[in-house]
Amino acid sequence: MPDEMCAERCRSFRNASILRDVAFVPLLLSALLWWPSSVAAAEGIRIAVAANFIQAAKELTADFEKQSGIKVEATFSSSGNLYAQIANGAPYDLFLSADEERPDRLFKEGAAEKPFVYARSRVVLWSARKEFCKPADWRLAVADQGVRRIAIANPETAPYGTAVRTALQKAALWESGEGKRVVAQTIAQAFQYASTEAVDGAFCAFSSVLSEPGRKGCHYEVPEAPEIIQSACILKQTKNRAGAERFAAFLLSAPAVAVKEKYGYR
Repeated sequence: MPDEMCAERCRSFRNASILRDVAFVPLLLSALLWWPSSVAAAEGIRIAVAANFIQAAKELTADFEKQSGIKVEATFSSSGNLYAQIANGAPYDLFLSADEERPDRLFKEGAAEKPFVYARSRVVLWSARKEFCKPADWRLAVADQGVRRIAIANPETAPYGTAVRTALQKAALWESGEGKRVVAQTIAQAFQYASTEAVDGAFCAFSSVLSEPGRKGCHYEVPEAPEIIQSACILKQTKNRAGAERFAAFLLSAPAVAVKEKYGYR
């Protein structure tokens, strides 16, 4: 009976779209997080997570598992790759994208519940070498003749890469800088290239700057890049709806917000 009652609460919660009603969010988050569900805990959940969110997601899933008893298995990749996996039937319960476009697409295709924003972030240009940041701004750093290679996440599959392409186009550096660009599969890989000094610098998520290796380097803000609005959705194919909905609620809870802020997300 507790599992049936939990499922009924979750259905009512979803149908009423209460997550968008700020006045009721704290009460509902509490109900979803602490309502007992032995079935949800036994089955666990699988989540597909955008690569920029790796560090925050690891801490969040550990906290959620401790509170709920529900095991979380996370797969990290670019949002485009994860979307393709989901479209081809990969058995995920939730999708945490680095954009709004792909969760909205799944919703319109009837494959997901209504998406919700779980984080906001921004693009930075980062280097492991302090001298990289001597020029006055990021555009001068990219154009510097001494800089030979700059990593960028694939604009076709990674939302952060798409945002970087927009910034470079606005700065008239997209075509002229083509010879310097090294394309990474994910934004996390772009940061890895820069942190190991395989490239001179990389366009990264701001969360990378707050990591242990990130603090040792230097970075520029990139105001020409649009804000990264990250959206999530529960997939209709889920076999553990109660667990998926509890994790979705947890993502918007006060403890989760504190973790996200620690990693530079709003």
